[in-house]
Amino acid sequence: MRIKDVAREAGVALSTAALALRDDSRLRPETRRAVREAAERLGYVYDRSAALMRSGKSHTVGLLVCELTNPFYAELTAGVEEALDEAGYATMLANTSESVLRQRRMLERFREQPVDGVLLMPATGTPPALIGELQAWRVPHATVVRGFRAGAHAGPDNRAGTRLATEHLLGLGHRRIAFLGGAARNSVSTGRWDGYARSMARAGLAAEHLPCSTDIGAAAAIAQALPPESPTALVCFNDSVAFGATLGLLRAGRMPGRDVAVTGFDDVREAAHWYPPLTTIRVAPRVIGQAAARVLLHRMEQPEAPPLREILPPALVVRESCGAGLRRAD
Repeated sequence: MRIKDVAREAGVALSTAALALRDDSRLRPETRRAVREAAERLGYVYDRSAALMRSGKSHTVGLLVCELTNPFYAELTAGVEEALDEAGYATMLANTSESVLRQRRMLERFREQPVDGVLLMPATGTPPALIGELQAWRVPHATVVRGFRAGAHAGPDNRAGTRLATEHLLGLGHRRIAFLGGAARNSVSTGRWDGYARSMARAGLAAEHLPCSTDIGAAAAIAQALPPESPTALVCFNDSVAFGATLGLLRAGRMPGRDVAVTGFDDVREAAHWYPPLTTIRVAPRVIGQAAARVLLHRMEQPEAPPLREILPPALVVRESCGAGLRRAD
């Protein structure tokens, strides 16, 4: 059974049948469906390896995630896959677990496949020189969430996010506000710290950093050990850190929102159902994933064009953990 038999069965041109079997989004959905149904009736299986030899395109994209167990990155990955699937690409997923060495191995395997492009959430400690290597490999690429100063990229506005959280707490009357988390040094932690620190400086207040990993237990231990007199509010690096902070405060007999205000960053699904419900910065990870796919597809289709950068604006979501209903006066 050959592809020309499928085209004849579906009543379409040979080229149309080939596009439909690759699930090319340029064709109407009903045309793709008609060709797939004809292929199923005839028992035809599309040979992607042969198509790769003919066209030099695998219609696959490599996606490297720095920590897939984080619910934020899991939802972002879903957004990437949805957008790439709609464009006719399959996604090859690899989790680097924040290991630069593992990231290198996965990139080399993607190159061997080969993939048509790579979407990268750089592991902490990734040298900027990696981008130059990918360019030398002639692999279209883009970064997502974490990135470098140049190149195709999609992610949230981290500085604006922590600025919103800090200014909200200042508006509630807090003057002793600490930044919890962000121990790892990467573009995200740098941006979020900068948004917080600049807001504190504008208010004439000292910034305080309580570094810890994004592990809930680590954040809980720090929050539980905080002295009663300081701080009165915590701007947390992300929602996982905020979850740990609320647990630590509760274990110490202090009520989040009443005794110490807590804010997160990301607005993962669990944030609204936490106790108390978490005030956080919404950045819509699924939307970021879809934007990252667009940025990469543009790079793949127009490699000589200037790279796209999509920075998505955040929004403050006020819930009980910040104690917005209890105005402070210290």
